[in-house]
Amino acid sequence: MKNVLFLCTANSARSILAEAILARLGKGRLRAFSAGSKPRGVPNPLALRLLAAKGHDISAMRSKSWNEFTAPGAPTVHAVITVCDNAKGESCPIFPGHPVQAHWGIPDPASVDAEGNHIDGDMTGFETAYDRLARRVEAMLELDENTLEPKQWRDALIRIGEEAEGATHG
Repeated sequence: MKNVLFLCTANSARSILAEAILARLGKGRLRAFSAGSKPRGVPNPLALRLLAAKGHDISAMRSKSWNEFTAPGAPTVHAVITVCDNAKGESCPIFPGHPVQAHWGIPDPASVDAEGNHIDGDMTGFETAYDRLARRVEAMLELDENTLEPKQWRDALIRIGEEAEGATHG
């Protein structure tokens, strides 16, 4: 089983959504994790509400630092996928095992005030982010990561993000 780590700066919305989607769809094949460079400390309540409404188990969902995945005893990460543009531009830590890396840009559905506190809003942005991430995860699961060389898997994951970008912006 391969481990996939979704990164976003705050690890409160997009990466949490991606983790939940892959956790459900990738059972037995791909294991999902999420983290952030500057984790907010708690998942966005609207992200959790949406996941619960869609039947995801949210009991273990938490906002965590990407440092957890570079520490001794951390699970081996096989793929790192950034889901926000800030995380794409950040210098990622060195993850043991040299995982493949890709970017799947998703617009931020979370609203925060100047202090970084969540502002309650409507679910539209979260629904859109969830749908886009679900399509990308489904496309990832159409690949056979066990028969692909790391570069081939990386290139395919990058293409999934690029194709989805063209579909959402074109």
